[in-house]
Amino acid sequence: NEALTKNHLAIIKNDDEIIETKETERRWAKDAQIFEYGSAANPDMKPIPVFVHPAVLHENGDTRIIPFDISETLDIESPCTSPNLMASFVRINVAEDITTHAPNATSQAFYIIRGSGTTTITKGNQDGDGKYAEKEETISWNTGDMFCVPVTRTEMIHSCVSAESYGGAAIYWIHDEPLMNYLGVTPNVKKFNPTLYKKSDMLAHVEEIRHKTGDCHKKNRLGVLLGNAKCAQTKTLSHVLWSLLNSIPGETVQRPHRHNSVALDLCVSAKPGVYTLMGKEINSDGDIIDPIRCDWAAGTVFVTPPGWWHSHHNGSDDVAWVLPIQD
Repeated sequence: NEALTKNHLAIIKNDDEIIETKETERRWAKDAQIFEYGSAANPDMKPIPVFVHPAVLHENGDTRIIPFDISETLDIESPCTSPNLMASFVRINVAEDITTHAPNATSQAFYIIRGSGTTTITKGNQDGDGKYAEKEETISWNTGDMFCVPVTRTEMIHSCVSAESYGGAAIYWIHDEPLMNYLGVTPNVKKFNPTLYKKSDMLAHVEEIRHKTGDCHKKNRLGVLLGNAKCAQTKTLSHVLWSLLNSIPGETVQRPHRHNSVALDLCVSAKPGVYTLMGKEINSDGDIIDPIRCDWAAGTVFVTPPGWWHSHHNGSDDVAWVLPIQD
């Protein structure tokens, strides 16, 4: 029994109450945009650039976090390395410590580039019921280890006990706080448990695969996906992060391929003569047209844009290792 007035600017209810709608409709319509499909179906967005973050950034200097923030380049309001992820180096001088804090991330991954030490998740302050924000836990780590933690409200303290070179440890740290900021959400459920991947376990699995497959891996790659028991269906590092410890045998080429996500690639180890070629298109022979070359160097990160063709080349006589992390 409600009726609209002729000009649709008010609603008259049974009790003769009149609700003016003009101002509300004006506000709601202010941000409405209507586009012609053909010209707007594939919007012109800021491209992901090919960036190289050299190892020298974490090989000297004070204990500090070295963020790869290209938010201005991507026209994104909050710090990020790709629209969904933030990557950083963390340098920790021997006998020193540093805190990291990404309270709005659902997933944080830490790969130990160099050094030995410990990481502690702090308890934080008690709430009104006497409960702590987090359970305090500490692990030890060494070069080549990796660990991943779910949403963690409190600070994490990383301490360096020793380092084989450069006077300090180096950690590759990636989290998905940019994605949460974009969505305007705050994670409130831990979707997985803190998970540790020891270097010895990862390499043991690689060797097991090598023995099972013989030389067939030389046609492409020999690597292991890093999964989590809570992500059994997707076999991913977390419900957001994906990672692969991948090796390129000496004197081999991994032919051009591409993927839809931005790849934040850490070169774990490589001799001179190892590199990646990247480009937007391939020719009829499957080779990349006008490629950009990124030379590998241990401890260096390079960014592979989504959808770009890329090939990995190992011209050395030794195995090269890379750790890509994607969303």
